[in-house]
This record gives sequence, C-alpha cells and structure tokens, in this order.
Amino acid sequence: MTNQDRAALTPFALRLAEIARGETMHRWHEGIGAADVEDKGGGGPDFDPVTDADREAERAMRAAIEAAFPDHGIAGEEFPDRPARGPFTWSLDPVDGTRSFTCGLPNWVTLIGLLDEGRAIAGVIDVPSLGECYWGDEGGGAFVRAGREAPLRTSGRTDLAEARLSTTDPYLFQGAEREAFERVRASVRTTRYGHDGYAYARLAAGTIDLVIESLLKPHDYNALIPVVRAGGGVIGDWTGGEDFSPGKVIAAATPRLFDQAVALMRDAA
Repeated sequence: MTNQDRAALTPFALRLAEIARGETMHRWHEGIGAADVEDKGGGGPDFDPVTDADREAERAMRAAIEAAFPDHGIAGEEFPDRPARGPFTWSLDPVDGTRSFTCGLPNWVTLIGLLDEGRAIAGVIDVPSLGECYWGDEGGGAFVRAGREAPLRTSGRTDLAEARLSTTDPYLFQGAEREAFERVRASVRTTRYGHDGYAYARLAAGTIDLVIESLLKPHDYNALIPVVRAGGGVIGDWTGGEDFSPGKVIAAATPRLFDQAVALMRDAA
C-alpha cells in the first residue's frame, strides 16, 4: 500500500463511524428494553450487556471493510476475528459504554482503530448522541463539536494536585488495584466516573487530565491510543511502559503527569 493509499484510511475510518451511527442512533432514541439486552457477564460491576445496536453496527462496519479492503483483518467485540492478509487490521467496538447506552445516557461512543502489524496508527472516537467525533493518526488529529473542527490539544497540566481524573467504574478495581487507585483519587482535584471511552476523547481535547482503568480489552483501547497521542498526551500501562495486553491503562495530559500516576499505580500492576 502506498503512502497515498494509507492517507485514505483515516477518512475511511470516519466513514465507518457514520455507518455505525446509522445502526446505533435510532435504537438509542427508541430506547433499549430488557428484552433487547444480553448479559455477557454477571451482576453488579460485572454486568456486561450487549444489544442489537452493538451487533448490527459491527456487522455493518465489517461489511464496509470487507468491500473496500478485502485483505484487511477485522477484530471486533461481537464477532470472531477475520485474519489479515497483509499488515492492516481494524479494531471495532460499536458501542463502548453499553451500560450508559441502555440507561439512555449520552456518553457512549463508537471506537474504530487501525493497526499496522499490531501497532495502533489511527483511531476514531465517535460520540453520536452528542454530535461529536474525535480522530487521530500519525499526522495529527482533530475533533468536531457543534459542526466546528478544532485541533486536538491536551490541557498541558503537569501537577497531580490540579488534575481532573476519570475512570469508568471504581468498583472494577480489586484489592491492591483499588488501594492504588484510591491513592491517586485522593491526590487529584476532582474525579468523574462512568464515561468509558469518552473520557479519553476529552483528555485529548483538554478538559480531562488523567484516565486510569483496568480490565480493558484490545477493542477498548486500540482506538484510544492514536487519539490521545495526537492531542499531545501520553498513554501507556501502569508500569510506565506500553504493554497494553493486561488491560491496565493510564492516559495523561503530559509525561510529567503520567509519571506521577505511574508512581502511585506501579505496585498494583
């Protein structure tokens, strides 16, 4: 694939986000009843639902990828992986924040990532219910809100005591993880919960400074990595490295802030 062809992949990812909106938005507006939800996990913090919106949005995105790029691999949340016949694989999470989706809350997102030989090189965080879309690749990034596009730029915050922290659910941390997270939470200015992938979008745009999470899967984080980095942020694991496979992720507005968070989380890695 030529450089010109590679340049067409981010616009294609944005097109995939539009396709997913066609399957998710009307279902969100119509409301999700209990009969529409399949529980993939247990109760309480282990509740992991899947809806028709998840399945049909991924099905539609897969069909578009297969038609446009038959050699590309596909790794999604809802269906078996399709191996690549080349370097590129698409990572799809059609509804990240399904619990918010099923509650009629607006902060669920669609995550679309592109990997080159396993390395995340482009990502889209689409926020259909808010009319926002965030994208990043190796050439930069931007977000659209209220029809206006602006470059991604983190807050530049460097002091943990002034940081705005987010995590999806504090009850997903167990044992030493919870103790480590509590050390961070007690050190920051404010903490907000329940935003899933949207928190990373707002970190890249400058209104959240730090995100710490556990139990993430590849389809949860692949799209986030290029977006955070395009905004000038840092994203890595709890030891300060870049091994995302354990699902323990820290994203921060600056390297200094990232290092402060790692210092408090490292023992639980």
